[in-house]
Amino acid sequence: MPVKIGAERLLENPGLVPGQRWGLITNYTAILANLELSAVALHREHGKVAAILGPEHGLRGTAQAGLAESADRDPQTGLPVLDTYGLTDDKLDEAIEALNLDALVADIQDVGTRFYTYAWTVVDCMRSAARLGIPFYVLDRPNPLSGAVVEGPGLAPGFESFVGRSSIPIRHGLTIGELARECSARDSADGLASAPVEVIAMEGWSREMYMEDTGLPWVMPSPNLPTVDTALVYPGTALFEGTTMSEGRGTTRPFELVGAPWLRESFATALNSRSLPGAAFRPAWFVPTFQKHEGEPVCGSQLYVTDREAFRPVLTGVTMLEIAHEISGEQFVWRRPEWESEQVRRPFADLLWGSPVLRDGIDGGCGALEIISRSPAPRPYLAPQIY
Repeated sequence: MPVKIGAERLLENPGLVPGQRWGLITNYTAILANLELSAVALHREHGKVAAILGPEHGLRGTAQAGLAESADRDPQTGLPVLDTYGLTDDKLDEAIEALNLDALVADIQDVGTRFYTYAWTVVDCMRSAARLGIPFYVLDRPNPLSGAVVEGPGLAPGFESFVGRSSIPIRHGLTIGELARECSARDSADGLASAPVEVIAMEGWSREMYMEDTGLPWVMPSPNLPTVDTALVYPGTALFEGTTMSEGRGTTRPFELVGAPWLRESFATALNSRSLPGAAFRPAWFVPTFQKHEGEPVCGSQLYVTDREAFRPVLTGVTMLEIAHEISGEQFVWRRPEWESEQVRRPFADLLWGSPVLRDGIDGGCGALEIISRSPAPRPYLAPQIY
């Protein structure tokens, strides 16, 4: 018996959400156990979805990272589509208020990692709902990395961004409903506008479950997260997005393949010599078809998870950066995000990590364990767990 997700419970009982005009924050990842989109089923069965609000990558997921689609109407339901990507605060409030909604409902698949922007789209909309006095609901879905393990630092003050709005661990261990409730609880504690977040909880999910244990189908949540294995390594190897090295975009195994044109096979040998828990590496060569080092032969390694319970993706990712820096010398370079103005740009690694400690530690020759221990601790969770 597969886990029953919140969307299926709402289909059975539309009285769980009040009103006649719902705004649905969703995209192509929000499928039911029978692979039908929840937006299509909810619109057909109850006729209360008045608008769809889409995140980064767009409603259909055809846009690459940092982009969204421009469609203003969903061809399957005919419903108007609001592209929320790039909208925050007053602009997001104005756009949502114009939809004249009775309730905002979120149904989207998160991947359990603080960098991933779907969760922050939900949180941004939740905060707009609180300011506008609109009831907010989350149709809960599994954390594909389970909820039993958390790992990684929090954010230092001033390092909040769209890859981390709140100081939670990189591998946060929360469902999307729990994460929204946690941010609402923090906003209330901090004296900000807040309102209760109602979570339509799953039935049959427990914290030790990985995605395969749920009986639910996997839909790649964005173009570069094709498998559950990719999602498992993502909290660590996504840190290479903060460097000029390839994190495997433009290959069929993004985030499992990492490399650079100047690296040698010794990279994988050095990684294996660390005996990282639950991880093994092989030398790998690849040619990215787009983004960093497009069309160039790249040498690096492929990461294999040999023991899912023992594997610690953040420790693994920082160790990979440490060794890449040792081997690369001056060729190892940190990136700055292109979407911010020159005056406010921080190195992207600082936004991903949540402070300069990772970048300073790697540049200073510190080891992975020392960097992790010196980094800001996450803020303790305030909201009680649902499961």
